[in-house]
Parts: sequence; C-alpha cells; structure tokens
Amino acid sequence: MTAPEDYSADSGDWFIPEESRKHLEEAFADLKGDVAIEVFTRKGENDPYNDATIGFCRDLGRLSDKIAVTFHDCDSDHAKERDVMRSPTVVMQPDAVRLRYIGAPLGEEARTFIEAVMLLSFGESRLSDVSADLMKELDEERAVKVFVSPTCPYCPGQVSNAFRAAMHRPDLVSAECIETGENPDLAEKYSANALPKTIINETFEQRGLYPEERFVAELVALKAADELQQAMAEPKDDNVKKVDVVIVGGGPAGLTAAIYAERAGLSSVVLEKGVVGGQVALTPEVENYPGFKKVGGIQLMDLIGEQAREYGLVKEGEEAREVKVGRDIEVFTDRTHYVARALILATGASSKRLGVPGEDELFGRGVSVCASCDGWAYKGKEVLMIGGGSSALTEALHLHNMGIGVTIVHRRDSFRAEKHLQQSVEREGIPVLWNTVVEEFVGDDNGLKTVRLKNIQDGTQTEVDVPGAFVAIGWRPETTIAQMLGVKTDDYGYIVADRHMRTNIPRIYACGDVIGGVQQIVTAVGEGSTAALSVFEDIANPYWKKPEGE
Repeated sequence: MTAPEDYSADSGDWFIPEESRKHLEEAFADLKGDVAIEVFTRKGENDPYNDATIGFCRDLGRLSDKIAVTFHDCDSDHAKERDVMRSPTVVMQPDAVRLRYIGAPLGEEARTFIEAVMLLSFGESRLSDVSADLMKELDEERAVKVFVSPTCPYCPGQVSNAFRAAMHRPDLVSAECIETGENPDLAEKYSANALPKTIINETFEQRGLYPEERFVAELVALKAADELQQAMAEPKDDNVKKVDVVIVGGGPAGLTAAIYAERAGLSSVVLEKGVVGGQVALTPEVENYPGFKKVGGIQLMDLIGEQAREYGLVKEGEEAREVKVGRDIEVFTDRTHYVARALILATGASSKRLGVPGEDELFGRGVSVCASCDGWAYKGKEVLMIGGGSSALTEALHLHNMGIGVTIVHRRDSFRAEKHLQQSVEREGIPVLWNTVVEEFVGDDNGLKTVRLKNIQDGTQTEVDVPGAFVAIGWRPETTIAQMLGVKTDDYGYIVADRHMRTNIPRIYACGDVIGGVQQIVTAVGEGSTAALSVFEDIANPYWKKPEGE
C-alpha cells in the first residue's frame, strides 16, 4: 500500500473545500455500514488526476469513520487481483459489488461518487419498483461501461443508472465510469465522442441519459426499448397519486413554480423527463443572474433544484406521456398516474437543427449541440461554432478557454448576442466567417470530416476540414403536450399565456421558455412563481365559473 504524498493525513491540508466538507459531514453523519474504497495510481501516468483522486478520497475517509480508504500501486499484486490496469482507478466496496471509476471521480461525477458511498453504506440500490421487477428477469452477466466527461450535466444520471443496477444485482452486473479525457484511447476505441455513451457487454450501445426504467429494460433485454413489446411497464391502476398541481418540466420556471406552489399550501410534483436544470444546465457560465457575478449553469440549477426538493417532489427521468382533462387533470407516466387540480407546462425549448444533409447522420459523431457535454473531445483541435446569438458566443468562448481552436460561422454580417459577449469574442481573437451558412456535413463511419460552407453574398463555396461542429442557432418550443390538449400557440409555436400565465384552457398554465419572450433565467423564475400563485388563486376562486360581466 502506498500513502498519498501530496495530501498526508497529518498535514492538515484539505483537497475538498470547507463548504463542501461541511455538507458532506452532515450527509455522512447518517451512514450505517462501512464502505471500502481502494485507490490505485501509477506515478507518471495522469499524475495531476492521481493527486486529485488521492486528495478527494483521502478527505472522504477523514470525514467519516465509516469510510475506509486504502491506496495502492497499479503495478502491485493487489492491482492484479482487482484487474486494475489504469491510473487512477477507484474501486468501491470490492468484496460486495463491482463498481469502479477509471479516471478521477471529480467534476460532475463527484455527485454520483457520493451517492454511491451513501447507497453502499445503507445497503440499498433504491431502484424504482418497476426497475426492480425488471431486474428479476436478468439471468446472465452484464458488464456496463459509461463514458463521461467532468462537465457533462447528463453523465451523472446515466452513471447512477448503471451503479444502481450493479448494486441491485451484484451477482450479475458490473459497472464502470470511464473519464474520457484521461483515457482517450478507450474513448477512441468505443467512439465515445458524444456523452454520455454506454456500452453493455461490448455490443449494445446507449447514447445519452436514459430514464431509469428504460435503462434497466434495455440492460436486461439487450434491445432498444422501441423494439421491446412491453419493456416499459405501464402504470398500475392502483398506482395513483393525488396532488394539487402537476408541473411538467424541471428547468428554472418549473422548479420555481414548485417552490411557490408548496409555500402556498399546494401539493405539487415536478416531472422532468431528463435531468433537472433544462438548458441552463448546459450553460458553462451564467453572468446575468442577480446575486451571482458569475456562476456555472449546473451549479445554479443544483441550488434551485435542492431548494425545490426541500418543498416537494421532483421526479427526474419521469416523462409525462399522456394528459387528460376532465373533472380532474390526469397525467400518466411510465411509473405513476397523477390526478391533479391544475397543470403547469414548463416544458422549455430544445435546440434547433440546421436541416442540412449529413446533420442527422453525423449527430453525436462530430455534430453536436452541447459544448459542455462534448467539447472535451476536441482539445488541441479545430472546430466550428454555427450561430450568432448569445448561446453560440458563450459556447465558443467556453471551447476557446478549453484549448480548442474555434471559428464562428454566422449567416449575417453582425452578431445578435449580448454586447459583452461580442467584446469577449473580439478580445480573444476568435475568428468569424460572416455571411456564411452550412450547406452540408460530410463524414464517414468514423465521424465528421468536412463542413461545406457557402457565402450568401458572393455565392462562393468552401470546404473546411474539421472533426467537430457545434450548432447553436436558437430554440424550438417543446409543445407536444400543449398540442395534445388544444392549448393555443402563436405563429412561432410558443404557447400563448396571459400575464397570469393562464392559457386558453382553464386550469392549464404555462411559463418559461415555452411561452417565448426574452427567454432569460430571471424571467423564467418570475413566470414560474406567477403561474403557481395563479393556480392558488384560481383553485380558491375559479375565474372560469364567474357569471358573465362580474
């Protein structure tokens, strides 16, 4: 066993910041069983990450006597026993389950690491009842690899899926979280250039974050969910939950609506089909939210999400699949049948696509809409950023600061972005191709190779050889449920709502990016609070029942 040289237990130095240590001490106070963590490193291989992993894990052991951390050399006999070959590698509770991190468990993955420690201590997987039933059907080995990057907001949720499955069936399931930046050869081998990417038994792939039940269903069957006749269990008739208001969407508008609804005495549930945070979670830095001079989008949404969870139910990975409006408003998901008195649509907006040849075929293989998720793959390389608004410039600056050569492609002769972003792009010397549009993405089985461009003023065509291109050209409102119910939308597809966030259908409200407007975090928060207070007012005094003229 080797001791960490840079972070000796007697030195008093801490790797984990004081504020985080206080939070962890409170969380670890409830630990029940012992958790063993084995850290493997090799000098000269990923040394900065080795030091960070050693410091992080050593501090966890200092924060609780329930956490036992040992340190080992990757070339030791013990490493051979554990089949450890890469540095750093962290093996968790090795005599009970098969969980490991290949690479430093830092950045966004620190959350899943702490979650794993807690679950291992309690001896629980905390899979949903539906997932647990599906896992009973598993009768052969499953080896799961989840490729991640430290800045990807969706990666922790997929790692959590894999780890919980491995905890639930330790006899048959193993799970590895692989940090791509520290293991570029593995990322290349498995074509992990759009994250998270999951490989099961070396043959079956999942791209992106999956709801837990879908992940488990595909893990068991090794087939895509749409190929399974009944892989996703339907909500049972007796699985009915009554609430005052169902909020669809877990961005700043939806979470704020939940906070205000609960404070008004209304029971609520937030249904988020992906992860909490919406588009804000994909924003590298937020510089215009009051109270924060600069804050990461993920960190901001973590704070708002934590506050919302203190008040009411927040269901990640649970999608509202069907809504019926009658005497009550009924919302059906794969897990539950909710019966409510009101519905708030905070479904947000998704990234627009260019609609040019090659875009769909190469999406996730060089063409991306998330610099935070996929930018790591292009360090030291050249990429294109397509767009001229605030989002495009923010992401271009983020890529530039990561050591990526980025050129902005914009179809106009001036930017539409906020002035300070334009100034930052100019100051950093990021090149811009003005009056230029993308005509085609060209690639092969290995990914994007070339982007064909056209200057719309003189008609000249050029080809740029790049392995990556990021599209940030605006947003498309997510109005599937609204259209299902007959909620009125405007000419651009956004839901029409009055100043009280009421739609044309009584008891249905809308807020946030899905109603258009300036689409800023502060306005989404304001609209979310307004929607919740309108629900409270309307339940007490239904405006649609008032006599005409009163």
